Amino acid sequence: MRALVTRPRGEAAELAEALARRGIDALIEPLLAIEYRDAPSPDFSAVQAVLVTSGNGVRALARLTRERAVPLFAVGAASAAAARAAGFAHVASADGAVDDLARLVRAQLDPGAGQLLHVAGSAVAGDLAGSLCDAGFAVERTVLYDARPATVLTAACVDALAAGEVDVALFFSPRTAALFARLSGEAGIDRAMARVIALSISAAADAALAPLDFRGRAVAARPDQTSLLAALDRLLR
Repeated sequence: MRALVTRPRGEAAELAEALARRGIDALIEPLLAIEYRDAPSPDFSAVQAVLVTSGNGVRALARLTRERAVPLFAVGAASAAAARAAGFAHVASADGAVDDLARLVRAQLDPGAGQLLHVAGSAVAGDLAGSLCDAGFAVERTVLYDARPATVLTAACVDALAAGEVDVALFFSPRTAALFARLSGEAGIDRAMARVIALSISAAADAALAPLDFRGRAVAARPDQTSLLAALDRLLR
């Protein structure tokens, strides 16, 4: 069995290992390239907590500062694991999406205790700052990386799909799903999806695949990699 992995390369490696343990070969086709910005280290003097909505945000922050004692609130298990691996000492995970992170912050933090620093890329999903500002928090968003979209599918990806060598395609965001739908159409292989099952991390990502006629489509129960892999396991039974 072969799976198309559309995550950025740094995150795709971990996913490929999880697939290999299931006997699945990974065809890695990063649709977004992560480029870290050269920025000054953030000033944490008035910050009560850092908010991260991706592992890329964690890695972007860790490369700019040695600060590891500030409490860090992560959107999900993967970004929380990345924070712990980077040495952050106080990490809490919302185990969900942006709305779950906002709820966790509102439940555990005091608007009067200091500013929140949201480490993000140039493109963000949801309105984390708006939700928290409505609850009285002061939120500063700092952009520390860019996610550059691919302009074409690689020849290896096109050839594998055209030859029917991909069984399942994994999508982790509406942005990458929409990009894949457009690029596969431009490459003239949209009909090849009739042999592929699309597995998406969220309903929004699944909806972005609507232009393509997949053999089947499934959505993870929760918007995280663990749930997506659980959905894959159900498909394999």
